[in-house]
Amino acid sequence: MKRFKSELRKNGITPMTVWNYKEVGHSQSATQDLQKLMGGKKYFDYPKPVPLIQRCIQLYTDDDSIVMDFFAGSATTAHAVMQQNAEDGGKRQYILVQIPEKTDPKKDAFQDGYKTICDIGEERIRRAGKKIKEEIDADIDYGFRCFKVDSSNMKDVYYAPADVEQLSLDGFEDNIKEDRTPEDLLIQVMLDLGILLSSDIETQNIAGKKVFSVADGYLLACFDKNVTEETVTEIAKKKPFYAVFRDSSMANDSVAANFEQIFETYSSETVRKVL
Repeated sequence: MKRFKSELRKNGITPMTVWNYKEVGHSQSATQDLQKLMGGKKYFDYPKPVPLIQRCIQLYTDDDSIVMDFFAGSATTAHAVMQQNAEDGGKRQYILVQIPEKTDPKKDAFQDGYKTICDIGEERIRRAGKKIKEEIDADIDYGFRCFKVDSSNMKDVYYAPADVEQLSLDGFEDNIKEDRTPEDLLIQVMLDLGILLSSDIETQNIAGKKVFSVADGYLLACFDKNVTEETVTEIAKKKPFYAVFRDSSMANDSVAANFEQIFETYSSETVRKVL
């Protein structure tokens, strides 16, 4: 076969595979399908046809493959992965990457609240997953998580002593940036500890505080304020592999002082981390 292809190229002929548009669609049909899915609004020009990407998935993936698309656009790849999983019972996952390209302020997408292409893709995934589940009655999980590249959650505190005024020291009482959410901190911790971002995340109420449980209790993290010894003790009793708290969250100095002793008493093998 290689020799045959080589001879073809010598004669100016490039071998190729031709798929009939009736089987894998075309730009016009893809545009119409996406427009119908999005309530009749044309939010995106010339998306890829779902059947085309689905054919590629059939040829080049296993049932548990991870499909990556670094030019996500309207998220056709995610749509195709969910469709294929619904049809053959696969457990494929997808990772999509897209720069937050802004939509045209004069177009429907912008006026309907989709400020970037990413916004369109996210909504397309939600609608496509719901539609597939209703039409095929398949037991598929069409949930997803959306991340963006950002700076650290931690404040910049790299100053020479002479550059720090006495009054500014109050700003260092909490070393985490003011606009960061508990979810932001959790993702940072998961990345630092090498825990998959696709892991199951649940929220629990432990002694009146919100606690994130990751991977069925493998990691327990609490970033609430005024964390008491009762909360620390109840978390320690669950014996997580990792336990993470926010340094400024301890209710008082007594809790901070007894933190290590509580874990030594109830779960000495737990790896403790304080942000």
